[in-house]
Amino acid sequence: MTPAGQMLVDMLKTDGKVNGDIVKVDTFLNHQVDIKLMKAIGSEIADYFRDKNIDKIITVEASGIVPAQAAAFYLECDYIYAKKKRPLTMEGYYTASSFSFTKQEETSLFVSKEVLKPGDRLLFVDDFFARGHTLRAMETLVEEAGAKIAGKAVVIDKQGRDDIFSVLTLCEIKKIFGI
Repeated sequence: MTPAGQMLVDMLKTDGKVNGDIVKVDTFLNHQVDIKLMKAIGSEIADYFRDKNIDKIITVEASGIVPAQAAAFYLECDYIYAKKKRPLTMEGYYTASSFSFTKQEETSLFVSKEVLKPGDRLLFVDDFFARGHTLRAMETLVEEAGAKIAGKAVVIDKQGRDDIFSVLTLCEIKKIFGI
């Protein structure tokens, strides 16, 4: 197990909760953020994608911002986050819909044409991969822009997909917790 994976397991054991497919990480990942954990996660994502010619990282507000920023810091690249409400200042934009598993609601995502450019090679980063709705929406936006998702990374992958780099999978978590 990687250092970030071990840190995440230790925090799950002391401050988290696993109940079926629900992994509660509010006190260290997606409400309050443990900065040492985030540095380790960002470093591992960056190490994995360092030679993949990533131009920018792309994510969705709000919970994806922290791991995306941590990885961007180590990759020394900019990051973009899709907004869930279009501000008045965003004149030209790409948009797609995503269903949130956690919130059980449909959300529109917006990315300005000023920041997402044709030819950009993007790394998608998020806190969780659950059912794939967010990733599909981001793939739609990126394709519409003429850009490419060159890699995918999440902190916890609930599906265990081979094409997504993850710090931990739900399967690994359940095995560790004897679920």
